[in-house]
Amino acid sequence: MSLRFLNCFTCNSRFNAWKTGTLCLLVETNQGLALVDTGLGQDDYLYPAPFIQFFRVITQMPYKIEESAVRQVQRLGYKPGDVRHIVLTHMHFDHCGGLPDFPEAQVHLSRAEYEAFMAGPRNFFELAYNRRSIRHRPHWALYEPTGEKWYDFDAIRLPGFTPEIWLIPLPYHSRGHCGVAIQTETGWHLHCGDAAADFSRPDIPAWTIRLALGPHMPRLRAFAAAYPEVTLSASHMFPDFFATHPL
Repeated sequence: MSLRFLNCFTCNSRFNAWKTGTLCLLVETNQGLALVDTGLGQDDYLYPAPFIQFFRVITQMPYKIEESAVRQVQRLGYKPGDVRHIVLTHMHFDHCGGLPDFPEAQVHLSRAEYEAFMAGPRNFFELAYNRRSIRHRPHWALYEPTGEKWYDFDAIRLPGFTPEIWLIPLPYHSRGHCGVAIQTETGWHLHCGDAAADFSRPDIPAWTIRLALGPHMPRLRAFAAAYPEVTLSASHMFPDFFATHPL
């Protein structure tokens, strides 16, 4: 089993020195390749939607189509059709914009997130939903809580996958937001999505994290300290993370 970390969308702050990439995970499974989140898609670079254009004003983006997940998958020697499954933390444009680049993939996510996306924006964060991301009518696999646990988190195991893959509900940044836990050869990797900030950056103010990402960061930090066999990541990691996790 291999687990690769891709930067599928660089987005830097205009107000300080923070520079971040958008982390997507490429996993070899018994059911083919699985991609956790997609970053922006090729059409997002060629024909940016209004909210993406707004984001380009308030942040600094290299905006390189080569960062799209499909281009990176191809550079690794795979075909887009080799990505058989996509697991989404949530459906904001920078996490599912690449769905049309993998039209044959089954898309796994929480039913709560799917319903929030389909209902349309109800708050500022939900302006980041872009219906164009599903114009190809994906093959959905929607999940609801089952009462299962992964460690001490409520969790939903995706059926049939080796290694094991679990959705970990961590709502706030979006109503159906989930982390994704992936079994590794040495333990587990928990991708926290937008429920957490880069764990290596204690300089990020706690109030900023809580306002934008929700209340989960203290619990996730405590969990990481208690269970060293679990590595953790967030969606928007700083450049040194990608430098130390080469493809």
